Amino acid sequence: MSTLWTPRFDAIERSNMHRFLGTIGAFDTDEARRVALADNDSFWKALWGFCGMQGESGERAALVHGPGPRGTSYFPDARLNVVDTLLQVREGDGARDAIIEVDETGARRTTTWNELRHEVAAVAAALSNDGVGPGHRVAAWMPNVRETVVLFLATMHVGATFTSTSADFGAHGVLERFGQTTPTVLLAASHYRYAGKIIDLTHTLAQIRAELPGLVRTVVVGECPDDATPWADYRGTADEGPRPQFHFDHPGTILYTSGTTGKPKCIVHRAAGVLLMHLKEQQLHCDVRPGDRVFYFTTCGWMMWNWLVSMLASGAAIVLYDGSPTHPQIDRLWDLCESERLTLFGTSAKYIDAMRKNAVAPRSTRDLSALRTVCSTGSPLAPDGFDWVYQRLGDVHLASISGGTDLCGCFVGGDPTKPVTRGEIQGTMLGMDVRVVDDDGQEIVNRVGELVCANSFPSVPLGFWGDDGSRFEHAYFARFPGLWTHGDFATRTSSGGFVIHGRSDATLNVAGVRIGTAELYAVVEEDVDVLECLAVGQSWENDSRIVLFVVPVVGKQLNDEFQARVRNLIRSRLAVADVVNGRAVRNTEALANPHCLVNFVL
Repeated sequence: MSTLWTPRFDAIERSNMHRFLGTIGAFDTDEARRVALADNDSFWKALWGFCGMQGESGERAALVHGPGPRGTSYFPDARLNVVDTLLQVREGDGARDAIIEVDETGARRTTTWNELRHEVAAVAAALSNDGVGPGHRVAAWMPNVRETVVLFLATMHVGATFTSTSADFGAHGVLERFGQTTPTVLLAASHYRYAGKIIDLTHTLAQIRAELPGLVRTVVVGECPDDATPWADYRGTADEGPRPQFHFDHPGTILYTSGTTGKPKCIVHRAAGVLLMHLKEQQLHCDVRPGDRVFYFTTCGWMMWNWLVSMLASGAAIVLYDGSPTHPQIDRLWDLCESERLTLFGTSAKYIDAMRKNAVAPRSTRDLSALRTVCSTGSPLAPDGFDWVYQRLGDVHLASISGGTDLCGCFVGGDPTKPVTRGEIQGTMLGMDVRVVDDDGQEIVNRVGELVCANSFPSVPLGFWGDDGSRFEHAYFARFPGLWTHGDFATRTSSGGFVIHGRSDATLNVAGVRIGTAELYAVVEEDVDVLECLAVGQSWENDSRIVLFVVPVVGKQLNDEFQARVRNLIRSRLAVADVVNGRAVRNTEALANPHCLVNFVL
């Protein structure tokens, strides 16, 4: 693989990573990884101070090891409130923007740091007046707007647990999640906008409220029912005193698995553990600094929303966008990048691929000189995607990151002090003993295998909601005892980089040959006539085969010539032997278009 980008020496010296290396006595990030794993306790203590965590870290060791994979306790004597870190006062920041919100129409709202601090305190007081505190859940069924961020921060302030889903979830999807976690307060919107259309939510909201009997209050942004509270009125008298302090393991958020194989699992996360992980990932691996302007295209139903909100803790302004990323034109978000002077632009690999296929060239018509970092996640970024970034965006650090909802963070990601290699994630996140192992659990290099983590980390979940621990242990530690098995199919290269080939449960095994679907899609989608494709394994004549479904672009037919061309493309690029197996799909609600399943019955 070729090197696509090398950081300038002066940029390395200015980076947060370079400064942090000096605090732990490491020459470079390779040595820092060894130092962090050799003395995990000192590493996390150093990180707490360097990244500006507010609160008392405690006198005891940062790590106290206990029995079982979840037995490690971090900062056992700590007392803190994560909002003290998220909204900490920096000199002269009061009148600066903390949140910038832009919608499809270009309408723009800004919130200064002082306005945000005041509003969070007022909403926290309203929650307290409703009796909400530790042990309660506060839920948001919302678009990606500033009100959702304010409620999140207010919930953290009072010590309750925040949980959210995207506004585009239907009633069944919302109730599958909130029905398990039983919120006391619900924030909802009366409508949202997508691709130029206004989607009314009032009838769906009534259905959801009727099925959540534990609700004490419903707060609505927009048109408000008579028996609910308008957002503008949900305020109390702000307490100017110190925020309540909690222990490090205090639950902060509940995130949900996709629910494609059954009812979604509810993952309970530590407030402080997740924030400390995010500070490391953002300040060190993405070089985020006070005054930066950070954007990530996300909804409130994806962990990247939580990741984006954590940027406030580094003194960065967060830019929220609600709507379609390609409306009214496909390069809409690059207009946003220019107008808001974004320093970090975060998106999905699929979006980058769409930009490549549509020959979008953002820098040729826009001033993107403020942009330093591009983040990609959600699925593996193909080598062609790396090419597009450096051909069309130029001198930026491409930080391809990979982790998941399970840890609300990253296992592998970027390094602003090292070169970017085509098709590779740069390396492990500091403090994470990430490996690729074979079927026997033995570490391997330059071969495909399972991505695992061999040590504990601060954002190991507290567990699944309503679980005695057995389901959690089975989900992550059953296959390789003592190793967190993440479910990614990956290769670790001899240079320390990583290639993610896709989810292990999306890996196809044909005649004993394992292939990640991401590899297959990357090859097939090279054909300009392919719009979308889906590969599945099918039991066939006492063996198995790969069946490929292809949607051609408008105006093209799936004729014999087309099929032969795709087959030859696969054959020339991949070493592969030449509803599908009759199993029922248990949760069609998790699919955007469940009716499409009838097309995959063979």
